[in-house]
Amino acid sequence: MRQILLVLTFVGLTGCAGLFFYPYEQHVLTPDQLDLDYEDVYLKSSDGLTLHGWYLPARGKPVGTILFLHGNAENISTHIGSVYWLPERQFNVFLLDYRGYGASEGKPGFAGAVADVEDVIAYLVARKGVDSERLVLFGQSLGGALAIYAAAHTAHRPHIRALVVESALSSYRGITREKLAGFWLTWPLQWPLSRLVSDDYSPLQAIAAVSPVPLLIIHGDQDRIVPVHHAQGLYEAAQEPKQLWIVKGAGHIQAFASPEYRERIVTYLRQALSPV
Repeated sequence: MRQILLVLTFVGLTGCAGLFFYPYEQHVLTPDQLDLDYEDVYLKSSDGLTLHGWYLPARGKPVGTILFLHGNAENISTHIGSVYWLPERQFNVFLLDYRGYGASEGKPGFAGAVADVEDVIAYLVARKGVDSERLVLFGQSLGGALAIYAAAHTAHRPHIRALVVESALSSYRGITREKLAGFWLTWPLQWPLSRLVSDDYSPLQAIAAVSPVPLLIIHGDQDRIVPVHHAQGLYEAAQEPKQLWIVKGAGHIQAFASPEYRERIVTYLRQALSPV
């Protein structure tokens, strides 16, 4: 009973934000260690915080610019492996550390992360040297959920040419219930505890509004962190144009460990960014 009370207290005090955000301040790998040119970018958020990111310029004439939104743990330095190969294929990449992550100020949370994404979209639209008509949102896991909400609600929607999400969860409340159900101690409380989690920024509720922006959902069929039914639910709720790639044998955010899927996504992005 004491353990159950501790779980209830934690959920009630944090609103479950602590279940989703696991920031790490120190950068453990920098782009120059991967032989990449880069710029440390510091910008002010709409509520006055300093946010940090890395801008990786394309090698050669850029095809477009990708805003990369990482998963819930650590920071951009441990997620750069998902995108470091894109500048060589002529894509600019901006990696954002949400507030409370890496060198960004503040404390992590849903509302703050949503605001940070919007602020960085605005920054890229205005940035010199970036073609503001060729922006792509690419999010993984929690970052995929944030990318869906951003694509549906951003004030800069006309500038977004494609949305790509990998291993994205469909509902914060739903994934909380699933995780609680997987532990014998919290199994009986999965419904009441999950109700304490806000779905105000639910990807499932937002995804239909992404259209007419082209949507690509990618998910490994062996994902044990965010099961593949989340991708299937998102795809069913989305409007055209949309694609769903189920990657056989892949776990959580593992699709682009495969050279085949790297080439597939490059082809997809070039088509999405081709002249209208």
